[in-house]
Amino acid sequence: MRAWEMHPLCCLAAGEWPASGAARDDRSPPPEGSGEAPAVAGVLYKWTNIGKGWRPRWFAIRGGVLAYSKIRRRVAAAPPRPASEAAGGVRLIGVARGAGERPIGFVPLKMSSFSESKSDDKRFYIITPTKTLQLRTGCAKDRATWIEALVTARSEYSFNGDLSGDQNVASFSTEKLRNRLHVEGVGEAVIKDCEQIIQSEFSQYQTQMKQRCEEYLSFIGSLPREVEVVNSVDSTVPEKSQLELFKHDCSSSGKCSEYSNTESSDDVGKQEISELSDGDDFHFYDTRQSFSEFTTTPADLRKGCVNTGNEDHKSVESLTVDEAEKYMLSHPKRRSQLPEPIEKEKGVSLWSMIKDNVGKDLTRVCLPVYFNEPLSSLQKCFEELEYSYLLDRAYECGLRGNGLMRIIYVAAFAVSGYASTDSRPCKPFNPLLGETYEADYPEKGIRFFSEKVSHHPMVMACHCEGKGWKFWGDSNLKSKFWGQSIRLDPNGVLTLEFDDGETFQWSKVTTTINNLILGRVYCHHHGTMNISGNRRYSCKLTFKEQSFLDRNPRQVQGVVNDADGSKVATLMGKWDESMHYIINNDASKTNSHGSHEGSGATLLWEKNEPPVNPTRYNLSTFAITLNELTPELKEKLPPTDSRLRPDQRHLENGEYEKANAEKLRLETRQRMARKMQESGWKPRWFQRDSEDGTYRYVGGYWEAREQRTWVGCNDIFGNLSSSPKLPPSGLNTSSSI
Repeated sequence: MRAWEMHPLCCLAAGEWPASGAARDDRSPPPEGSGEAPAVAGVLYKWTNIGKGWRPRWFAIRGGVLAYSKIRRRVAAAPPRPASEAAGGVRLIGVARGAGERPIGFVPLKMSSFSESKSDDKRFYIITPTKTLQLRTGCAKDRATWIEALVTARSEYSFNGDLSGDQNVASFSTEKLRNRLHVEGVGEAVIKDCEQIIQSEFSQYQTQMKQRCEEYLSFIGSLPREVEVVNSVDSTVPEKSQLELFKHDCSSSGKCSEYSNTESSDDVGKQEISELSDGDDFHFYDTRQSFSEFTTTPADLRKGCVNTGNEDHKSVESLTVDEAEKYMLSHPKRRSQLPEPIEKEKGVSLWSMIKDNVGKDLTRVCLPVYFNEPLSSLQKCFEELEYSYLLDRAYECGLRGNGLMRIIYVAAFAVSGYASTDSRPCKPFNPLLGETYEADYPEKGIRFFSEKVSHHPMVMACHCEGKGWKFWGDSNLKSKFWGQSIRLDPNGVLTLEFDDGETFQWSKVTTTINNLILGRVYCHHHGTMNISGNRRYSCKLTFKEQSFLDRNPRQVQGVVNDADGSKVATLMGKWDESMHYIINNDASKTNSHGSHEGSGATLLWEKNEPPVNPTRYNLSTFAITLNELTPELKEKLPPTDSRLRPDQRHLENGEYEKANAEKLRLETRQRMARKMQESGWKPRWFQRDSEDGTYRYVGGYWEAREQRTWVGCNDIFGNLSSSPKLPPSGLNTSSSI
């Protein structure tokens, strides 16, 4: 019997692979002693990531495998030599700069397809089952030469479905078996029967092995088509919002170049990778592929390839260059930390301030910025929408006819707004009258706007648009000071309206801030929140009041009732951790003092992880992005936006002396202009739907932003001496800071 030495990857004869022997790791270069020099080599520019962009890499085709490596700095700095000076029989394409370092990746050309870019005559793609290499040459002629060389190398080392050698020759000897049977005294007829049985079994085994090898070869030959299937599935999986975000310049059925094996569009390369969280960064890594032994059947492998397109979320790592440019234009990367402070902050004792100002008019006392965080109350309103994806899920549940899960997600959203208040020792800046704040977060699918609409009483109104829903409301806090603590009772209604007409309304619960003078400042929320809807379901959430003896504080318990008053679901959790729910279960079966997993509860919402770079303000990762001001954004903002407030900006930059001076100036200005509200001042973007009703957004802000025409928006943060004299109805004034 002739023994075949098979390559462990795909049952190929070892002589047909560039490096014979055992399978190697993809990051290891071929053995130096293999004796096979690269047939084609040269420098190509490879797309690495958004930060580094295109980087030169040394590419070499050797034995049906394309290897690439980084270029040594001393080589890259050397003067280039023309391709005509190639030595050793190596064909160089373009301008050669010398060999690269140790290869960092290998691409088997047999399992690859190639596609030219329609928008750039120097760019082309190499598509494999696991990745897409985006490459660029120095000129259009070099691109055509490279693709021709790749196609040629692939065809030369292609598998035609026939195994090397004569498949019908399967000779083996039964001489030893015959001699052994003669020794045992077995007759000649029986010996012949044994030989026929062995030959028949071996023939069947040989047929099975041949079929399996042909199946593997057929699978490997179809891998370029599997790549096409993955790309086509990926292009249909994203939701409507994702499709609008990742639109291609050309149709997905567009014809590719004559060298391409795929019918996908020009900008190919979406691949199956891990899901992207709200806090992930965007990178395009140098792709590295590792080859391992096939331990599954080709059918399983095909199933795995096709399933790679069924993920709900696609990371921007899989974007092509054109899509990455579009994404970065509409999705600026948010910052992950605050600027380093310029000055060293000095601690201030609130108790010493109270003693120093005994007998003075406290309305004229300016508290130092030490007690503030670099956010305004308008920005805090938007911070409560950090988990807006819960409303997206609620909208989707309603579209599927699941009204119960819709109100459960709405209840989770109402609780999640309190998660950011945990361990926040500093207070936000009180906005000036007429101050505004906008937040355009296309990556979350929301657009938010808020304005301070009244000074006495202090009222802030907001409006937010999401994926299939709108959210609006106003807030008026009534405070009671008890010496060591302060109690804040919100007065206002929050309204959520879905595009299908279903609405929900609720009011916020009471907040108590403790240890204002002595001890560690902390807050807790308590009271009852009733979420009422205009259809079948309503929800009642109870925020448990904290006590000294309570070992498990911050509890939230909720019940969902239908129109008949019957309980259909139970919610439980903590407002600073997570929420769970149980449908159609008795609340007595739930464990309100421990883990909810044992009670069969399902996780509904969980608080995000804290930032990697914490601050003394304990801002969340989302809150760190709220006051970010880029030059491009500054040109679009009205002069009333909170990001332009000087004392808040100085505090964020760590310029505490300037921040205190600006804070005092703005307070002085608001005292001089306080009477303007009594003279008929009205908000610019909101109006009340009734005398005691909710402030509603009247529209026009985003249109004015697009046109950069801010009529009626005055510079409320500037100096009074430099501001034009306006009639009482047109001047924006400020509130107490």
